[in-house]
Amino acid sequence: MLFRSEHATVGAHGGVFHTFDGVQAQFGERRAVDTPISEQAIIGLGVGAALTGLRPIVDLMFMDFICVALDQIVNQAAKLKYMFGGTATIPLTITTTGGAGLSAAAQHSQSLEALLVHIPGLKVVCPSTPEDAKGLIIAAIEDPNPVLFFEHKHLYRRIKGEVPDERYLTPLGEARIHQAGEDITVITWGAMVHTATEAAAELPDLSVEIIDLRTILPWDKEAVLASVRKTSKALVLHEDTRTGGFGGEIAATIAEEAFEHLDAPVRRVAAPDTPVPFAPVLEKAFIPQVADVAAALRSLSEY
Repeated sequence: MLFRSEHATVGAHGGVFHTFDGVQAQFGERRAVDTPISEQAIIGLGVGAALTGLRPIVDLMFMDFICVALDQIVNQAAKLKYMFGGTATIPLTITTTGGAGLSAAAQHSQSLEALLVHIPGLKVVCPSTPEDAKGLIIAAIEDPNPVLFFEHKHLYRRIKGEVPDERYLTPLGEARIHQAGEDITVITWGAMVHTATEAAAELPDLSVEIIDLRTILPWDKEAVLASVRKTSKALVLHEDTRTGGFGGEIAATIAEEAFEHLDAPVRRVAAPDTPVPFAPVLEKAFIPQVADVAAALRSLSEY
């Protein structure tokens, strides 16, 4: 069952980015349900449906709107399993889009994954490729816990790739080595995977390993530590603002568990601590760019 709020309905319209085109026509209005504009109500419907044995998918269009429904997500979906001693399960998938790059301004462009990662009981997924998006969404739907599935809206227009027709799972909590390397490890997810790839291509004298976390709760700590122990240098990259971003957790873990392998301080490249600007030139300055990542990689290589 798929619930969708907001003015761009998932059933009749296929969603604001048309990612649900044809769903209602194929499965009917009882399974692809257009709802009133109320984020709290839509998440509440999803929680209730999950408690009764369904596996609902709830779409909120923009990540920013999750803030309106935080009580339902944080105090209900994330906690009911624990409050009922494990007898209740919440197989709820919440899909939405995040990230900047489309001049959608401060209320439609945020990367808020770190806000939800702080909540025990939730899982948080951030795919970077079409193939992973399919495998991860199937894994999210099959998971017995509430999963937030964040797609970067700018990737809809930037990235294309082959997607197998057959059904397959991409395990939650398992990182992917997007690019193998020996000199520096970049840990990232979502759209920044592609920014890191472009930056590495501008430094052909450096062998850069890029780890795509894919899932940041749970995150694949062992894959990150194994790579850092090999390269001895680490750069954490994310589009979220720097202070309180999930990159700080990764950097702290590397410092605690792989300190003796490091030849340089762990570096972070992230957005500044401001709202996302509307003006394209300012928005570009806000989002970590290829040149920013390349400069950080070059600086690390000089240790």
